[in-house]
Amino acid sequence: MSKLLTSVVEAIGNTPLVRLDRLTAQAGVKGTILAKLEYLNPGFSKKDRAAQGIIAEAMRDGSLKPGQTVVELTSGNTGTGLAIICAVRGHPFVAVMSKGNSPERAQMIRALGGEVLLVDQLPDSQVGEVSGGDLELVEQAAARLTAERNAFRADQFKRDGNWLSHYHGTGPEIWDAAGGKLDGFVDFIGTGGTYAGVTKALKERDPSIQCFVVEPRGAAAAAGEAITLPQHTIQGGGYAIADLAFLKDVPVDGYLQVSGEQARDAARLLARSEGIFGGFSSGANVAAALGLLGGALAGKTIALVICDSGLKYLSTDLWNGLS
Repeated sequence: MSKLLTSVVEAIGNTPLVRLDRLTAQAGVKGTILAKLEYLNPGFSKKDRAAQGIIAEAMRDGSLKPGQTVVELTSGNTGTGLAIICAVRGHPFVAVMSKGNSPERAQMIRALGGEVLLVDQLPDSQVGEVSGGDLELVEQAAARLTAERNAFRADQFKRDGNWLSHYHGTGPEIWDAAGGKLDGFVDFIGTGGTYAGVTKALKERDPSIQCFVVEPRGAAAAAGEAITLPQHTIQGGGYAIADLAFLKDVPVDGYLQVSGEQARDAARLLARSEGIFGGFSSGANVAAALGLLGGALAGKTIALVICDSGLKYLSTDLWNGLS
């Protein structure tokens, strides 16, 4: 039975888990993909959970003061989640973003009452391709702004509220909806929070579940690969950061690489076959899962997250050129 909520914050989480049988049939692979529809959160992404977890943790331990400004580096999704949480909790919010990120994300943050500071990319970077170097420029700007405004830095790459939101929420929800019948989990990493939280939750319940880190081809730092393509089209992750804090002491059963073209094609197939309108990283997850079902995990059941909505990429080549 539906219940009356006191704010939209209470609508975060408990998203549906859906079988992608039409997609696997059209792709010609044997097995099952279970997709966690995180794009149905209020901010249209999984990062609503991280934002809620970070702010709740900071309010509990007193590091966030009443009415204090919140600042965060973001590709847009965490910023959207924080804009929602801050609007409800009464905190001004400033998102610091690379100009390489899709403009739809910045527009949504502004619509939710947030302020957006856009940071220039490196001279050799292109719009739509945010590298680790571009992210470092955003980090420097976020640090300066935090000091200038005596703000609380949400710091999604380091604050435990990020991965814990998936450990207590996303992971158990996947397990329960699947009835514990899982063989694998794949996740395209940005901060690594989703991978860490879900993997820990699943492996506590069944250590035999194989969990795979997904990265862009040519920027697979976590896998220990040489960085040959720091600029890539899969926004929201793949920043070629080899030592992500959340991945320390978290088991990894394998590392998978996906090209921007594979991610795009998988996202388009997902939309056409299942009516699920995801973004680039969602496509990367689907492409990785299809690769496993076509090989090492043929006939098995793999869970993944639909990270955000395709509405955030309408200006990019993910959806441009469709006829």
